[in-house]
Amino acid sequence: MPLVTWVAPANRGEALFLWPSLRHCAQRLQWLPKWVVGDRAYISLASQRRIREEFEVAIVTRLRSGMQWIEPYDSDGVPRCPQGQALEWLGYDAPSQEQWFGAAPKAELCNWCWQRTHCPREFAYPASAHEILFGLLPHAASLAKHLLDKVRPWVEPAQSYEKHQLGLRRFFLNSLHLTWIMALLADAVVLLRAQALLSHPRPTAPLGHLTPKQLTFYWD
Repeated sequence: MPLVTWVAPANRGEALFLWPSLRHCAQRLQWLPKWVVGDRAYISLASQRRIREEFEVAIVTRLRSGMQWIEPYDSDGVPRCPQGQALEWLGYDAPSQEQWFGAAPKAELCNWCWQRTHCPREFAYPASAHEILFGLLPHAASLAKHLLDKVRPWVEPAQSYEKHQLGLRRFFLNSLHLTWIMALLADAVVLLRAQALLSHPRPTAPLGHLTPKQLTFYWD
């Protein structure tokens, strides 16, 4: 269901409209999502920081080509301590705006580390150091990986499905005013369909009433 729709010339990137969309949701709907899953770092780190600080919304994206891993992330994308022990994400501390990482409960290297007696086994990194790697939801978090691997791949197929259903692929609009009208009509169709599905949900098995059922006999 579309919450906010923008119509702009083709030379305007969609990244420009993420912050205004969130502001619109906060002002008009009094609601904000916890996480926004984006394309491969398609917005700037400064924009992600602004969204995190003003709306407390996590922008989850993959690293863009050319971006460098920073401490504690290794070249394979796994956060590690200075001695090489893999770290797990422990959580975000809002007052200090820091992400905390710690050694796994069954850390093998910690038992043999020469700094074991002085190591806190927990490390803090400012969220502003890198909005993709840290931010509100760090790159190493299992939730971030799930959103990128399982949720993000459905975005393009869903959009393509809508374009085919509404016949938008056959349109070439060179008038911004006409495009705005078509966008309103397309949103109206999607909202009406959602309303119909909510008010009259389809049965899980349309031919379920024809399916043979096994009878239960109660024998004495």
